[in-house]
Amino acid sequence: MTKQLQSQWLLRWVLPACASLALCGLLFLSLSWAAARSDEVAVLRQRDLVTLTVAKLKAGIAHDQESATVWDDAVRNARAGNIEWIDANLGSWMHSYFGHDTALVLTSDLVPLYQFSADEGYAPTSGDLRGAYLPLAETLQRRLVAGDTDGTGEKILSIGETDLSYVGFRPAIVSVKPIVSDTGDVEQTTGSEMLHVAVRFLDGDLPTVIGKEYEFSELQFAAARPGDGKLAFVPLKGRDGAIFGYFQWKPFRPGHHVLEATTPALLLAFIALFAGSSLAGGAIWRRTDRLIASRAELSHQASHDALTGLANRSHFNEELDRRLIDAVDDETHGVLFIDLDRFKAVNDTFGHPVGDKLIGLAAARMRDLLPEALIARIGGDEFTVLLQSDDALDAEKLADALVHGLKAPFEIGTAHVVIGASIGVALARGPCEPAELTRKADIALYHAKAAGRNAYAIFGDHMDELLRKRRALENDLRSAVETCSEIETFYQPVFSASDGRLCSLEALARWKHPILGYISPDQFIPLAEEMGLIREIGSLVLEDACRTLSELPEINVAVNASARELEAPGYALRVLTTLARWNLSPDRLEIEMTESATVDDDGELGRTISTLRTAGVRFAIDDFGTGYSSFSRVQKVEVDRIKIDKSFIDEMHRSDSRALVVAMIDMARAKGLKITAEGVETDEQREALESIGCDDLQGFLLSRPLPREAAIAYVSGASLGSVEPKFAPDLRPGPIPLQV
Repeated sequence: MTKQLQSQWLLRWVLPACASLALCGLLFLSLSWAAARSDEVAVLRQRDLVTLTVAKLKAGIAHDQESATVWDDAVRNARAGNIEWIDANLGSWMHSYFGHDTALVLTSDLVPLYQFSADEGYAPTSGDLRGAYLPLAETLQRRLVAGDTDGTGEKILSIGETDLSYVGFRPAIVSVKPIVSDTGDVEQTTGSEMLHVAVRFLDGDLPTVIGKEYEFSELQFAAARPGDGKLAFVPLKGRDGAIFGYFQWKPFRPGHHVLEATTPALLLAFIALFAGSSLAGGAIWRRTDRLIASRAELSHQASHDALTGLANRSHFNEELDRRLIDAVDDETHGVLFIDLDRFKAVNDTFGHPVGDKLIGLAAARMRDLLPEALIARIGGDEFTVLLQSDDALDAEKLADALVHGLKAPFEIGTAHVVIGASIGVALARGPCEPAELTRKADIALYHAKAAGRNAYAIFGDHMDELLRKRRALENDLRSAVETCSEIETFYQPVFSASDGRLCSLEALARWKHPILGYISPDQFIPLAEEMGLIREIGSLVLEDACRTLSELPEINVAVNASARELEAPGYALRVLTTLARWNLSPDRLEIEMTESATVDDDGELGRTISTLRTAGVRFAIDDFGTGYSSFSRVQKVEVDRIKIDKSFIDEMHRSDSRALVVAMIDMARAKGLKITAEGVETDEQREALESIGCDDLQGFLLSRPLPREAAIAYVSGASLGSVEPKFAPDLRPGPIPLQV
């Protein structure tokens, strides 16, 4: 009986108990192992995320600086020591918009010109700050002197130096950037650039902000390695590889929480064990799913543009490579390069927030027009599109739709913004090299811009040769301007219509190419304006004109000025300085404005004209009657003379054209303006202009443009015998294809 009871007890209690304990123990061990692995994965992902966040912070601070340091206005105001402007744009604005704690502007001698510090209960001393930024500033200055541009590109506009450093006792990210021109119009000597210093403390509110954004519990900076095994940490290393400090936080351990939740169920009952295990498994899966989702989100951020949600450059290139390599022979692909026109003007006028909003709205409009295409943002206002199959076959139609779609106005708050787009299109059938296809799209975009913008161009084989010739001519023109060896100044006489007396000379730039000969001004002047060389050419002509005036005391000279020259704040001073250097009276110089220069949106033209006219310099509107040159412009811009365009003189044999010229002369006289007729080439034109009261005449009938020596001899009355004056070659537009 006792043995029977023992067996029954064994069968009913001991074995089930042992089995239950064994199962519970096995399950507990399994759960413990799974929980530990889940915790390890979670902590590893959190460490990777903290490391990525710190790297993005360092790059982000330098990028934030470039929003204000790569700017012509910043160079000018920093040079001028305009502290109010510097504080508003390089100091307090950096704090309020980007959260920078401290900002400084250094002179080329690395002496602080301006310092801003946010009020956080600690104002760093000059010595503390100098010890943090000086090594970086000295390194950056050496790189600037050496012309080092390593690391710059489409997104990084200027070189810089960034490192982790202590400002006094506080750890910080310190970034130093040069204050440079964004257009290249402001001249700067390498190594003399002023520097901008941005400081972001790592022990202030920054850990709290990061912790809230990425859900890190009790994230904080520690100078020494944490000794608490319950804390996770990531070492922060400086550029020299030395450990600068640590970010530590209380890690999220999903496995540990699951194990605590399931242990009571294991102790209560076998059924509760399985129920608890099931719940624990579900909890682990949910935690793991969140980790996977977080990783997917990080991956998405790494391959997409944060502002627009479009693909970024690297993702676009990867997808382009994959699709073109896998393409079949009869499959067509198309790549579009899109550049927003006038975006920089909008950004400068309305500010970066409106510019960012505009980029987002333009991206949304492109997505609506191309719902099936892969669209990427590869730069500030630059986009690429990858088309496939039917879309690629309709590439021209889609490009036209994009041009018209992006030309429609954007409503941003109370602002009515109108931009446009230039688009380059390249098509390929079957497999092809991705780099070759994007190169062709880039060339096509260049042609679309050259055609006047707000247009599209499809790549053709002829574009390569045209681009090669243009690039070669650009290099030759740049060399000619730099060496001052090929740019010559010719002078075309202007005569009185009433008595034929020589009145004045017009100074004209001529380019004598060593191989091609004389290049038409109609070709190289627009090219110089596009390359930003027109100011240098204008300076050469002005200098030669003043030298000629000094040798011909009884004659006046007119020079031409482009819109870019007149809009430059220092133009008036440059003209007056040149006149003073040659000891000339300002009233002997006349400046002829091109038609586009009469548009004075910001008032700079009016200020320039007012300054020079007050000194005695006279002004004329060239090519009057075309483009912007109209009496509505004359009402707004004070001038002394108008020059009637040659196109009207050529048509004077027609009664309606003659009536138009008469009307121009009558209206000019009513305004008290002098009138010069350009392009007089026949006796009939000369007689007609004299009869209707034109003041002065200029054209090939009277004299072609003369080289400087011939012009001086002609004006001085030097005897040339019976030989006509040595005329310049006929420099009307030649066959060299510059505009594409």
